[in-house]
Amino acid sequence: VTPHGMMSVVPFNVMGSEENVYDKDARWWSTPYEYHNKFFTGFAHGALSGVGCPEMGSLLTMATTGPLMVDYREYGTSYRDEKASPGYYSVFLDKYGVLAEVTATARTSVERYTFPGGEGHILLNLGEGLTNESGAMVRRVSATEIEGTKLLGTFCYNAQKVFPVYFVLRVSKTPSAGGYWKKQRKMTGVEAEWTPDNGRYKLYMEYGRELSGDDVGYWFSFDGLAAGEQVEVRMGISYVSTENARKNLDAEQAADAPFDAIREQARKGWNEALGRIRVEGGTEEQQRVFYTALYHALLHPNLVSDVNGEYPLMERSGETGVTDGERYTVFSLWDTCRNLHQLLTLVYPDRQREMLRSMTGMYEEWGWLPKWELYGRETFTMEGDPAIPVIVDSWMKGLRDFDVAKAYEAMRKSATTPGAQNRMRPDLDPYIEKGYIPLGFYAKDLAGDTSVSHALEYYMADAALSLL
Repeated sequence: VTPHGMMSVVPFNVMGSEENVYDKDARWWSTPYEYHNKFFTGFAHGALSGVGCPEMGSLLTMATTGPLMVDYREYGTSYRDEKASPGYYSVFLDKYGVLAEVTATARTSVERYTFPGGEGHILLNLGEGLTNESGAMVRRVSATEIEGTKLLGTFCYNAQKVFPVYFVLRVSKTPSAGGYWKKQRKMTGVEAEWTPDNGRYKLYMEYGRELSGDDVGYWFSFDGLAAGEQVEVRMGISYVSTENARKNLDAEQAADAPFDAIREQARKGWNEALGRIRVEGGTEEQQRVFYTALYHALLHPNLVSDVNGEYPLMERSGETGVTDGERYTVFSLWDTCRNLHQLLTLVYPDRQREMLRSMTGMYEEWGWLPKWELYGRETFTMEGDPAIPVIVDSWMKGLRDFDVAKAYEAMRKSATTPGAQNRMRPDLDPYIEKGYIPLGFYAKDLAGDTSVSHALEYYMADAALSLL
C-alpha cells in the first residue's frame, strides 16, 4: 500500500487449514493476515486495517505449480522467508517453490512470481474474502486480461450497506490455457446424476464470455516455464466502474514499467511521508516503534476517487460525482477524531484539507456528515458525532481552505435536529432537555445501553462546536 492508497495488496492466510490458529470462518475475524497462521491462500486486493468487523479483503490472487487446483483448501500452502517493508512484501511458497513479491501504486498493484520451471498457474478467486457479502462477475477480455466486479459490504451488521469493487487484471505472459471455475450447488436425486461436478468446483474449459456466481474464479496456465522465469500480475481497481479500473491501471503503470521501479516509487512515497517527522535520541527500537505507528496512521482514510476524479456519491448508490482534488473514504471517525486527524492537520495539512472537503461533500450529497463511512455508505458504527471535533480542530489550527460555512451548517444540523429526525443523534431529546441521557432511553444492536458513552461524545462535540 502507498500512503492513504486505494489499493492495498495483502497476504491472505486466515482460511482453509486446521493448522491455522485463527480462521475467518470459525470465529469473528476481521484481518486478512495473522502472524501466527501458517497457511497461505493468496493476496487480497483492497483491505481495511485495524477494524473490528470483517469486510473487504477479496480479489484473491494465487500462484501455483503442477496440476491445476482451484479449491483453496487444496492449493493453499505453508510458507517461509517473509520480508516486509513500506510498499513491498515477499514470501516463499513451500509447496510450489515460488517466490511471490508484491508492491503497489495509489490505485493499482503489481505482483511478481518467480517459478521453479515447468507448469505454472495464476488464479483469481472471487468467491472468498473477509466480506460477508457474496456475488461476483469475471469476463475474459483477451488471453492476458480479465475484468469484473465483486460485491462487498454489510460492514458491522448493516445488511443494506453494500457496494461493488471493479477490477482489471493483466498477466505479463501469454498463457497456454485459461478459463473459469464455479462452485456447483449440491444436487440430489436424478438431477445429481447429470453432472460429474455435483457440489464441486467445475472447470470451464471451452467457455470464453463472462461468468457470474457466488463462488467463481479465473485461471491462467503456463506450460514450459524456464527455471527462474517470472510472471507478473498487474491489477487496477475502482469503486465506480470497470472502465475506471482500466484507466487507473493505464495511468499509474506504464506497460513497460519494471516491477522494481514501481517498488522504488512506493518506497520513495513512504520515505517522504514518514520523513515529515524526524526523531532524535532514544534507542533504535524506540525509533522503529515510532515510525511503525506513523506508518499505521497513514493507511486510512484512503483514496476513493479515480485518476479522472470520479467517485461514488455518498448514499446515492449507482451515482457518480467528480472532484477536482481527491475524494477520501473510510472515515472511521470515532476511532480517529481524538488524535489522528489532529496529527494530519499538523504534519500532512494538504491531505487533511482534502479530507475536510470530502466530509463536507458527503453532507452536501446526502444531508449528514460522516460517522463511520465506508466507500460511500454510512454504517452508523460506534458512537457520538465525531466529525465535529475533527473539523473544528483543523479550523482552530488554521487549516481553513474548505467551505466552513457549509460545514457549520452540517454540524449545527446534527446538534439541533430533534431525535426522531436525527440520523446522527437519535437520542438527542433528553440530552437537550436534561443535559444528559438517562439510562434505558436508547439501546443499540449488541452494545447494550450506551447512554453514558453517547453523552460523553456529545459533550466533546458540542464543546468543540461552541468554540467555532
